[in-house]
Amino acid sequence: MDGVLIVNKPAGMTSHDVVNQIRKILHTKKVGHTGTLDPMATGVLIVLVGKACKILQFLNDTDKKYQAEIALGFSTDTMDIHGQVLEQKPIQLNFDFPNVLESFLGDHRQLVPMTSAKKINGKKLMDYQRAGQEIDPVYQTIKIYSIQALDTDQLVFEVHCSSGTYVRSICDEFARKTNNLGCMKSLVRTAVGRFDLKQAQTLEQIQANPHFYSILSLLDHLPSIEIKDPKDVYHGKPLSLDSDSELVLLTHDQDPIAIYQKDCCGLYRSKRGLW
Repeated sequence: MDGVLIVNKPAGMTSHDVVNQIRKILHTKKVGHTGTLDPMATGVLIVLVGKACKILQFLNDTDKKYQAEIALGFSTDTMDIHGQVLEQKPIQLNFDFPNVLESFLGDHRQLVPMTSAKKINGKKLMDYQRAGQEIDPVYQTIKIYSIQALDTDQLVFEVHCSSGTYVRSICDEFARKTNNLGCMKSLVRTAVGRFDLKQAQTLEQIQANPHFYSILSLLDHLPSIEIKDPKDVYHGKPLSLDSDSELVLLTHDQDPIAIYQKDCCGLYRSKRGLW
């Protein structure tokens, strides 16, 4: 069983919990996901099954869309309403919600939350936090493609952003820009790349009738070459291919069998076997 599932993750489950559930449903250990979604959050989670687990590094469906709500008046150690309250402050409402959101557009140096699994010196930030160890703030460059207000009264917004963006950090920074304290109240991932909530299945629906997207459909951004005799590919031998692309997807009988990469000598060498 090979392919890609688009899952509508329920609240209260980690992404790893979802993977474990699907392993049980499909009776296979070869299951993984393409990007962690917070336990409190719901929405689109891309799950790879079987041979599809080998294509993670080659996917280009990495940008995300979220719908989130901001809570003002207090900050927490997790930058969401489920964390321990660190500080409280009277709410200031003298701001223009849509205009402040627009200030996030474009490239952005964003503070990585201490609840993140991002590793510093081989250790996850969340592990530093749990151990009570203080380290220097960690920042990374992300990009906001679009961001807009959906409900000005409830401070609900929608954001289209690059992979690696932390929406809880947007909520925290929004509060500070408006002379407030704040954190993330709710989060829904509405899309990952080309896949949105309309295509996502609940775990119950997957249990009843799982809908798989093919490996080929996820790698359609790579040029494809059909190989008549795959013996050399299975042995990982270098090939001379009629292509100018850096990466090429090789297929046999329209089944993906390997990804090859151009080397310095003009030949293509095996980057990843997919059989």
